[in-house]
Amino acid sequence: MKLAEALQERADVKIKLSSLSTRITNNCLYQEGEKPAEDPSALLKEYDECLKRFDYLVKKINLTNCKTDVEGKTLTELLSEKDVIALRLSFYRNLVNTASSGAQRARRTEIKILSAVEASKIQKTADQLARDLRILDNKIQAANWTVDLIE
Repeated sequence: MKLAEALQERADVKIKLSSLSTRITNNCLYQEGEKPAEDPSALLKEYDECLKRFDYLVKKINLTNCKTDVEGKTLTELLSEKDVIALRLSFYRNLVNTASSGAQRARRTEIKILSAVEASKIQKTADQLARDLRILDNKIQAANWTVDLIE
């Protein structure tokens, strides 16, 4: 199984766990004289089985990420770098939006609000970060589809 396939399955299992949790909660109480729409015991068993699969996938994905080298760095390191770039990009985009939103004044006597930062320079930084993030994500995705999950 390729790492990318394991990542997709992990996402599917996570969605299923959420669905099962809701279904169990919805069926754990019922009105006297009625029956729940689904058997909560059977749902709990299915939930536990899904949780075991989720645990297995997470462990194998993490192990694979730690042991897979991509251009001198592990996938774990690249994923961390990606998270940091994404956080930085989000910050710079918000800063650009704030710096670019000129204050509206109805009269000349109202206080004028000025930007303390140069929005165009910050936008260039944001654009470069977006490019860096795209390149790094492509590198990670390529590795995900070529690397086999460590068993």
